Amino acid sequence: MYTTKYHNTDLSKYAFLITGGAGFIGSNLVSYLLKYGAGKVRVLDNLATGFKANLEEFKNNDAFEFIEGDIRDPETCKKAMKGIDYVSHQAALGSVPRSINDPVTSNAVNVSGFLNMLVAQNDSPTVKKMVYAASSSTYGDSKSLPKVEQHIGKPLSPYAVTKLVNELYADVFYKTYGTPTIGLRYFNVFGPKQSPTGAYAAVIPLFMQALKDEKSPTINGDGEQTRDFTYVENAVQANIKAFFASEAANNEVFNVAYGERISLNELWDSLKQTSGKDIEAVYGPPRKGDVRDSLANIDKARALLGYNPLFSVQDGMKLTWERFK
Repeated sequence: MYTTKYHNTDLSKYAFLITGGAGFIGSNLVSYLLKYGAGKVRVLDNLATGFKANLEEFKNNDAFEFIEGDIRDPETCKKAMKGIDYVSHQAALGSVPRSINDPVTSNAVNVSGFLNMLVAQNDSPTVKKMVYAASSSTYGDSKSLPKVEQHIGKPLSPYAVTKLVNELYADVFYKTYGTPTIGLRYFNVFGPKQSPTGAYAAVIPLFMQALKDEKSPTINGDGEQTRDFTYVENAVQANIKAFFASEAANNEVFNVAYGERISLNELWDSLKQTSGKDIEAVYGPPRKGDVRDSLANIDKARALLGYNPLFSVQDGMKLTWERFK
């Protein structure tokens, strides 16, 4: 992975903090930064949903540092930012169903934790910018397609509320204190290091695990709901380009996606073809809080970040399956 270089800057001059760096997207960011010689890559993770195994390959790299800690603690956030130039804030409790089952913890991590990070950034004499993981769930009940950044609906889940609040806090901190941030609204990111285990695993690793085990997966609803699935290297590219984007991109949010949609039924059929296995899915009730259709307009990210996603969902699924199996 990461044979394409997404930056023009000498990374050895800078120190990066990746919160949630033991998680799926975070550990992929660590991989890119270390591959291209970043001066320091510090990970902050409480290992609630991340895995130390995702970082095992970096432990002997002199530029790598791991802090086990929680963003709900303000002092931990300040400690983690010491001497850092750029922050990628990936730490969060994801999953719509998780937030419905436990809205209090989702709010504590995603809202209070995010606020702690903003305060620590604002107090830091070294941090130049924080890029944070926003979410396409912010579009809520808006039925317009494709999704354009300035037009959102009402949130459909506690998780979506927390991610909208992140954007509001970032905007207020920029206007009040001049704190530079960029939000990336991820659309269903998938790829290597995404876990298929646990009650809140995402659909693509669950599908791949079902194929590996030769068992039928359960599709929630009729399977005709559509998503703009996004290979993780596209998301990494967006983060890297956001770090070094011009000031015109500060205090903006950007869709991070490929810009095409596929139904879950089509996704399952495509994965069956990729794997060479013929297994029928079973269908369950629709999930509360899920949006019906999702498709991103990525023109703004192209224009202000220079974002150019290279991997379609089919490309990404083939690469992910090869590693997964």
